[in-house]
Amino acid sequence: MTGSSFLNRMARASRERVRLARAQESEAALQTRAMATADPPILQLGEFDLIAELKLRSPAAGSLVDPHFDRHSQLDAYANGGAAAISVLTEPDEFKGSLAHLQEAAAVLAPHGIPVMRKDFLIDAYQVLEAKAAGAGGILVIVTMLTDTEVQALLACARECGLFVLLEAFTAEDLARIAALAGVGPAAADAPLLCGVNCRDLKSLAVNFDRFAALAAYLPEGLTAVAESGVQGVDQIRALVLLGYRAVLVGSILMQSAEPGQAVARLIAAGTERRAEMRACS
Repeated sequence: MTGSSFLNRMARASRERVRLARAQESEAALQTRAMATADPPILQLGEFDLIAELKLRSPAAGSLVDPHFDRHSQLDAYANGGAAAISVLTEPDEFKGSLAHLQEAAAVLAPHGIPVMRKDFLIDAYQVLEAKAAGAGGILVIVTMLTDTEVQALLACARECGLFVLLEAFTAEDLARIAALAGVGPAAADAPLLCGVNCRDLKSLAVNFDRFAALAAYLPEGLTAVAESGVQGVDQIRALVLLGYRAVLVGSILMQSAEPGQAVARLIAAGTERRAEMRACS
């Protein structure tokens, strides 16, 4: 396990939120409520996929929305654009997210058959149960801020809840750990493991797109590789497909787009077309 001052601070705050939540609802009671929640839509992966993100604020850019921002309309646009899943920030301090936003998104997207993913600095299985109780179909786990034992606990709870997991890496060491961790426990076709590479520098919070190429050789076989952060347009999508990435997670540019649904569709089309070109040349 490695970390940065930013991740360490986020982990401490996350542990405190879990402590306070447990004081309000026991883990046993939460588990009962989570398991009584209707099963979420299953993640359906295609030729090339996009996870669109609902993010009101980022530490790097500040606020991403104006006072009149309509979350419901943004979610509908993502769904109509063809997003495979929607990532919802639930971290309240730096990202202004909440479990209420996750629950709202799950309700909006259920008729579309699209799952939502809880994106946060998860450190405890209690938070996986919170995600399931809110209607999530998946969670993001930042491997670099956790021990293998902690990751395994989150994975075990996610499997029990039927949630897909996006395991996020920043380094080749993270990817090696993900490859090993992916082989622990039974596989679930309806709750897959995905492997994400985040190109953001956790000290400066700047993006380094070259990281995707530097780590491409270390991507674990058998897991859908997801490029996270830094995607600005179709040229980058085409480059990522060549490197072996089969999905992207995109947030800021969609939050700032006047036509987010069209932007989603355009990025997916670029990736799908590049995949077709590669098959034709093979």
